[in-house]
Amino acid sequence: MPTIDLSGKVAIVTGSGGGIGRAIAVAMARAGAAVVINDVGTSLAGSGLSSTPAAETKALIEAEGGRAAISTDSVAEWDSAQKIIQTALDSFGRIDIVVNNAGILRDSIFHKMDPQDWRAVIDVHLHGTFNVSRAAAEHFRKQESGSYIHMTSGAGLIGMVGQASYSAAKLGITALSKVIALDMSRYNVRSNCIAPIAWSRMTNSIPEDTPEKRALVEKLKKMTPEKNAPLAVYLASDAARHVNAQIFAIRLNEIYLMGQPRMLRSIHRSEGWTPETIAEHAMPALESSFMSLQSSAQHYSWDPV
Repeated sequence: MPTIDLSGKVAIVTGSGGGIGRAIAVAMARAGAAVVINDVGTSLAGSGLSSTPAAETKALIEAEGGRAAISTDSVAEWDSAQKIIQTALDSFGRIDIVVNNAGILRDSIFHKMDPQDWRAVIDVHLHGTFNVSRAAAEHFRKQESGSYIHMTSGAGLIGMVGQASYSAAKLGITALSKVIALDMSRYNVRSNCIAPIAWSRMTNSIPEDTPEKRALVEKLKKMTPEKNAPLAVYLASDAARHVNAQIFAIRLNEIYLMGQPRMLRSIHRSEGWTPETIAEHAMPALESSFMSLQSSAQHYSWDPV
C-alpha cells in the first residue's frame, strides 16, 4: 500500500485553532505538508479574538517536527483573505492545498432569526469559502495544480431544525465547489467537499435514560475530530488527482459518497399543463418520489459503526 505523502506541499487550513480544523492541520503536517494555521480565535458564535488557539495548534505540529505558520486574518473579508494566502507565500513560498473549515454558529428557529445573525454566518461560511478560494485561484491556475477541500454539513445537504443560516451557507458551499471544479479542472485543480460529523452536536438531544441510549452516546463520543482528518489528507494528495466535484461525509468509521441533485422522475403532457391537470395528473405521478421532511439527525437509520 503506497504511503500518502504531502511532502513539498503547502496547506492552508482555516479555522484550525481547534476541533476538526486542528485535527486536519496536524494530520497534514504529519503527512509532510507545511501548514498555515488560520484562526481568529473566536467563540463558536464568532465573538472574541485570540491568537492562543492557533498557537496551540502550531505547538502541536512543531513538537512532532512539522512546519507551521499562523494567520489570524478573517476569512469573511476579501482583503484579509488575501493576507491568508500571502502568509503561505511569505512563509513557505507556495500554496497547494486550501481547506475551508472556518465557521461560526448563530442558531435560531427561522421565524425568530435575526438578520444580523444570518449575515454573520453567511459571511464566514459561504463568503469566507469564496474569499479564500478565490485568493488562491490565481496561484493554482499559474502552477496548474491545487486541491480545494470545503467543509459542508448534513445540515446543508439534508436540513436541520433551527439552522437556516448555517444550512443555507453549507449547501451553497457545495454548489460553489462544483463550479470551481468545472471552471478549474482544465488547470488540474480539484474541488471536493467533506461533511464531517462530530459527536457533540448529535448528542445534545439524546436523553441517557436507558442502557441502550447510554450505549449509543458512548459510541457517538468516539466520533472525534480526528476521524475526519484522513479523508482530508487523501483528497489533498496526488493519489486523489482523479477525485473532483464530489461530496463525502464521515461518521465514525464510515465514509459516505453523498448524492447531488439530479432529476428523479419526469412527466409530460403534449398539450401542456394547467393548474388543474397538474393537480389531477402530475403531482400524483410524482409524489412517490418526493423527498421526505426529515432533518439530518433523522437521516441515518443505523448507529455509527
